[in-house]
Amino acid sequence: MTKQLTKAEEQIMQVLWSLEEASVKDIIEQLEKPKPAYNTVSTIIRILETKKFVGHTSKGRGYVYFPMIAKDVYSNQTIHKVMDGYFGGSFKSMVSFFVKKNDMDIKELESILKEINTKKE
Repeated sequence: MTKQLTKAEEQIMQVLWSLEEASVKDIIEQLEKPKPAYNTVSTIIRILETKKFVGHTSKGRGYVYFPMIAKDVYSNQTIHKVMDGYFGGSFKSMVSFFVKKNDMDIKELESILKEINTKKE
C-alpha cells in the first residue's frame, strides 16, 4: 500500500502527472498564485522522493523530476482507503452515499451503471 500524500504533496504530484517530467521551476510555473517559494517546492520534492513517489535525473546543473507512481494507481489506492475507512469496505455503501448526498439525477446514475456494465463484459 502506497503512503498517503499531504495536500501540498498532492498538488506537486498533480503537476508532475500532467507534465510527466519537470524541474522545480517548471512545477512552480504551473501552480496557482500566490506561488510558493522555490525552497518550499524543492523540500516537498525531496519528501516525495523519500516516499518513492518521485525520481530524478540530472540535467545541466539541476534535476528533472518525474513521477514513479502512476496517477491511476494512486487514485485507486486512495479510493479503496476511503471505502475501507468510511464505508466498511463496501463499494455499494460508498456509491449509495454519493448518490444520496450529491443529489444525482437519473441520467447520471444510468451513465454510471452503463460504465459498470461495460467493464463487466
